[in-house]
Amino acid sequence: MFDLEKTFDVLFPICRSITGNGYRKSFNIIKKFIPFKKYKYQTGKKVFDWEIPNEWNIKNAYVENLRGKKIIDFRKNNLHVVSYSTPINKIMNFSSLDKNLHSIKHQPNDIPYVTSYYKKNWGFCLSHNQRLKLRSENYKVFIDSSLKKGFVEWGEHILKKTVKDNSIKKDTILISSYLCHPSMANNELSGPLIQILIYLKLKRLKKRRFNYLFAINPETIGSISLIHKNLKFLKENLFSGIVLTCLGGPEKKLSYKLSRAGNSVFDKKFIQIAKNKKVKIREFSPRGSDERQYCSSECNLPVGQLSRTVYGQNKEYHTSADDKKFVKLNMFEKTANEIFNFLKNNEKDIFLRRKQPYCEIQLGKRNLYPSTNSPNTWTDSSDNIINSRDQLEIINTILSNADGLTCLSGVKFSKKYSYENKKKFYMKLKKRGLLY
Repeated sequence: MFDLEKTFDVLFPICRSITGNGYRKSFNIIKKFIPFKKYKYQTGKKVFDWEIPNEWNIKNAYVENLRGKKIIDFRKNNLHVVSYSTPINKIMNFSSLDKNLHSIKHQPNDIPYVTSYYKKNWGFCLSHNQRLKLRSENYKVFIDSSLKKGFVEWGEHILKKTVKDNSIKKDTILISSYLCHPSMANNELSGPLIQILIYLKLKRLKKRRFNYLFAINPETIGSISLIHKNLKFLKENLFSGIVLTCLGGPEKKLSYKLSRAGNSVFDKKFIQIAKNKKVKIREFSPRGSDERQYCSSECNLPVGQLSRTVYGQNKEYHTSADDKKFVKLNMFEKTANEIFNFLKNNEKDIFLRRKQPYCEIQLGKRNLYPSTNSPNTWTDSSDNIINSRDQLEIINTILSNADGLTCLSGVKFSKKYSYENKKKFYMKLKKRGLLY
């Protein structure tokens, strides 16, 4: 039984990073609800242009004055330490310490989230109000951390389709989220928790024409590793995908970021939904979450991104203010329902795929083309529904778009025709054995 708030409360205090015990502990909690299979790459492995880093773990960290009073304490808030900080145990003056402190002057009450994954460094984060109270004196600086050979780990699970449908050429939908930020709600936990809700809803759906690849990984290096392992499979089988991130917060509408190509099945569907002002559309940019990797260069996979309160557009982003008070847990269920209903409607769509996939179909021998093509035949019709020219327009447009990735409702025609008429010709072509 999945208890959303209880799971949130267990996950929130864990100090996660792109590797290490905090990530593993969080992964194992989520694995109770989505049966992810774990994959891992070892430190030093080359993954495209990247190299798997050392694994980072931390036990304790603090700054205290020489009177024994803790000024900054990791155990009170894990954002206090720069993620991937190297170990240190040293007494230093304020000037030396200050060079390794991070705060936000215009948000004086919030602790920033800072990382240094790929360059050895150490540091502490604190509110600017805390920083202003520091005196020009000596401090004990202590970080009990380690950087050793280990692993980058990620999870994959395929929820298999229950119905075979040859009209669908590529049958796998990616539902991805990340798990690598410490105590943040919108920018960390909203994604995997809503992913769990979507999984549980899809699992109860008896008729599924698509496979759903659920993926959880540390952001960037995790998705790069997943793509490195699965690129051929994704190229051959991926129908469309969604990266889930920043789905908490107060914004009322979902916000969909297009794939780089901007023409995936999901891109087209969300653009259509946006016409009714039910969702916002963002153009693709190489800034964001793991869609950057899926859409990069020659990967160019059909993966978009769904958010609600979008990263970088709110002052709480990457700070201690992104907490349980900032998100609305009761909205997580609503958000999951919106995404699930979108996926369920996609399951019901009529997808067009020809049995003979190349060039034009010979319509004449199937009595779908006038035996004499002239202005005198343009008003004739083989079924008394629509004139011959319009009939040919509908038939040819359907067949031209029947690539196994296009649905009937998404086909663009040169003129407006009723969906009922388009569906009648779809059924006619199906009965003639031209479509799956």
